[in-house]
Amino acid sequence: MSFYNFGRAVTNAFVHLLYHLKFEGLENIPEDRGFILCSNHISDLDPILVAVRVKPQCFFMAKEELFHIPVLASIVRALGAFPVARGKGDTAAIDRAVEVVNSGHVLAIFPEGTRTKDGKLLKLKSGAIVVASKTGGDLLPCVVKKGKRKILRRTVTVKYGKVISNQTLGITGTSPSELKQANKLLTATLTGMLEEIHD
Repeated sequence: MSFYNFGRAVTNAFVHLLYHLKFEGLENIPEDRGFILCSNHISDLDPILVAVRVKPQCFFMAKEELFHIPVLASIVRALGAFPVARGKGDTAAIDRAVEVVNSGHVLAIFPEGTRTKDGKLLKLKSGAIVVASKTGGDLLPCVVKKGKRKILRRTVTVKYGKVISNQTLGITGTSPSELKQANKLLTATLTGMLEEIHD
């Protein structure tokens, strides 16, 4: 068993003890190609929650601060994460992300760039769309939403939407207007998915 699969088994048991988990739309997850998983971001546990039921390994863009902590840095690297310098136009991180998708793997991104404090979707940054434009990769929208507490555990729903094909994104190059429209489409999709989840 690889370190990634071992880690997924351990964290799967942990989050099921912590939360009453509901997964929706698992049938929408591709298993035969690389894609870009795009999720909202509400807690530090989101990487576990969105990846634990995805069969292919997820490679996460993670804030570079995590890689300055010796023991934690070794663990997150072993789990396939790579650093991104937020707000600095990190071209090396984009290049690595492109490599992941082009190699047929799953790139996982939290397009908001940071955690939301009230559960509402923040303005999305363009990283996921830029990677899609450079790879021709499709987007898998995903949302995480906390519900009511039931006895000792809170309900958390992880919902995977239908794949947004690269063709649907309408990206033919690196035109700022095309990237902006594609980002609006992703924003509307994630917002709608959050509204569909009821406690």
